[in-house]
Formats: sequence, C-alpha cells, structure tokens
Amino acid sequence: MFTIFPAIDLKEGRCVRLRQGRADEVTVYSGDPVDMARQWEAAGATYLHVVDLDGAFQGRPVHTEVIGRIACALSIPVEVGGGLRTDADLRAILDAGAARAIIGTRAFAEPEKLEALAREFGEKLVVGIDARAGRVQIKGWVETSALSAVDLARTADRTGVKTLIYTDTATDGMLDGPNVKAVTELCRAVKCRVVASGGVSRVADVRALRDLRLANLDGVIVGKALYEGRVTLADLLKEVGQGKV
Repeated sequence: MFTIFPAIDLKEGRCVRLRQGRADEVTVYSGDPVDMARQWEAAGATYLHVVDLDGAFQGRPVHTEVIGRIACALSIPVEVGGGLRTDADLRAILDAGAARAIIGTRAFAEPEKLEALAREFGEKLVVGIDARAGRVQIKGWVETSALSAVDLARTADRTGVKTLIYTDTATDGMLDGPNVKAVTELCRAVKCRVVASGGVSRVADVRALRDLRLANLDGVIVGKALYEGRVTLADLLKEVGQGKV
C-alpha cells in the first residue's frame, strides 16, 4: 500500500510549515495541532507524520506532551521526529503514543549504534535522511555534511533499519514537485522501505512517484500543499486507490 502521510510540524505549540526548513520563514496554519490531526484522520488519512521543529533545533524533545495528546486523540498511527537524540528520548516519545520514532541527526552522528537501536526498537525505529544536493543535513537542517544521503541509507539498511524517510530539503515547502531522480537513486540503493518527502503539490506529483514502480517506495509525506489548498487529501488518496467511495 502506498501511504499518503499528512504532516504536522510543531513550533511553539502551533501547527506550522517552514520554507526549506528555515525557522525564520514560518507560516502558522493552526493553533490547535490536536484538532488539526483529527481533521486529517476524518479526511481519510491512515497515518500521520509529526515533526517537533523546536525539538529539532534545540536538540531535545519539546512537544512530547502535545504529541501524546495527538496520539491519544486518533485511532490511526503517528510517526514522530525532531530532537530525538538519546535512547530515553525514543522511549519517551513511544511511551507517549507514537507508533514510530524518527532519528536523523543521531543516525548521522552515531551510525555505530544503529544496529543495537534497530534490534531494540524494531519496526518502531525510522531513520530520517534529510539532504540537499545529495548531502546529509543535520540539526534541523542548519548544517550540511560531506556524507551522501545514499551512503547513510546503505548504512541504515545494512544495520537492520526497516524504514527510511528521505527528504529533499531543497524542494521542501517549495511546491515545485519532488526530486524524483534522488528518490529513485536512494530506493535502488537499499532493500528497506522508503518514504519520500518534499515538493509534492499536486496529484501528478504522487502519480510520478507511483509510476516509478519501486517496490520499496512506501509512500509520501505531504504538508504545505494540503494546508494551502493546492491539492486535497481526498484526491491524493483516490490517486493511490484509497479514496472513500
């Protein structure tokens, strides 16, 4: 099943979107993230993607309580990332109700620990790979490393991680379409599941990803396009065969 993940990005307790991850280019879409989450579930979402932006920038979870309320309010699973830099952080966010916890900066900084983390957390552990021009970005996208996204993906795959989220940060929030070439390269480099993120603004963008026919491309995260009404969740779900009759 190809999953459409509506995104909720949390900043100062509100549901926002950033342009290319820039903290100084923020648009507020809702002051009530729990209500927003309920709206996405009511619209047909089968999975929700939540990012603690303050946590990503500060290097520690900030919105665990809000995320817990979101998870408790929904019957669909929620995956969460942002500032999860320790084992305790991972356990806390999972205990709060998240179905999956996403690590990004930690996966880059401590690749030698991925195998142990994959053994302990199994399917609940996701590695988020955020990249610009093919190079991994960390710490809320404020630092760009020399490591290639494909190399980090191969490391995660080799150590037993089951799911990767690949975000092309140059397309994130730009509504110019996904980086299909980069998604293809990354999916072909690994055997584990991959969720794409960044740039989706219309049904044709989702169709372009589906038409790649990559068996391990599991879905796509959509944010700004949904909030600005460029496309509806109903239309995206219909495109992937999950629309309501």
